[in-house]
Amino acid sequence: MIGTCMTYPRQQWRLLITPPAHGAWNMAVDEALLEAVERAESLPCLRLYAWEPACLSLGYAQPTVDIDFKRLSELGYEWVRRPTGGRAILHTDELTYSVIAPSSDPRVAGGVLESYQKLSTALLAALHAFGIPAEAHPGKSPVPGQADAAVCFEVPSNYEIVVAGKKIIGSAQARRKNCMLQHGTFPLCGDLARIIRVLSFQNESSRQEAAARLLSHATTAEIILGHKPRWQDAAQAFISSFTSELDLNLSPSELTQQERERVEILFQEKYSHPSWLRRI
Repeated sequence: MIGTCMTYPRQQWRLLITPPAHGAWNMAVDEALLEAVERAESLPCLRLYAWEPACLSLGYAQPTVDIDFKRLSELGYEWVRRPTGGRAILHTDELTYSVIAPSSDPRVAGGVLESYQKLSTALLAALHAFGIPAEAHPGKSPVPGQADAAVCFEVPSNYEIVVAGKKIIGSAQARRKNCMLQHGTFPLCGDLARIIRVLSFQNESSRQEAAARLLSHATTAEIILGHKPRWQDAAQAFISSFTSELDLNLSPSELTQQERERVEILFQEKYSHPSWLRRI
């Protein structure tokens, strides 16, 4: 399906570009938007965002024993648990996107892989517009975001996006009865192996082997392009490609007052709370 030309009825979606924020706040925003779209109180949306400070995120079902908390604290990184599956990601020097839409929308209709493939047409087009010759990788793992490795970018899953065999975007989904969230990360620059410093290993030899393995399987826009790209340019590529590939009118928007109130509750009572963070 990826690479084929599909057309959809032209539709209005929201576009939210939120400033760099704490990891718990970012996850609270994604869930608040998911709830609003599920209740039909909000239009579907594309959100583009960043993280400040750097934050390690674990997948929904990933155990906390994967984290080296001493090193995490020493480096000043935060950590959060995502509502989506998949493995650990260190969020820094990246563009993060999220798509929230009703399951009935033809752009995300079908199973996890089918909806991922549809959205990937826009992701691929964005990278191509950015000068990155990306392609969809027919990997071994059946669902994007569900590889067995502790690090998300270590192993490309089925049809995830790669350049010369190296993963360049990692994505995962969460689903409600009538709505879905897909979010993912596009590393712009920096050392991808930084994540290895804050994960648990039996010894330093294992840590170094994991770092080498990661760098052999993942890449950044800076490595491909030969220069450090601007976040704003990457965001514009995403906006243009989602508009053209998915037949959307993206209307710049901000969180409503009701959404902000819900974000604050989710931030305090879920994404910053030990009952969620340390659930596994």
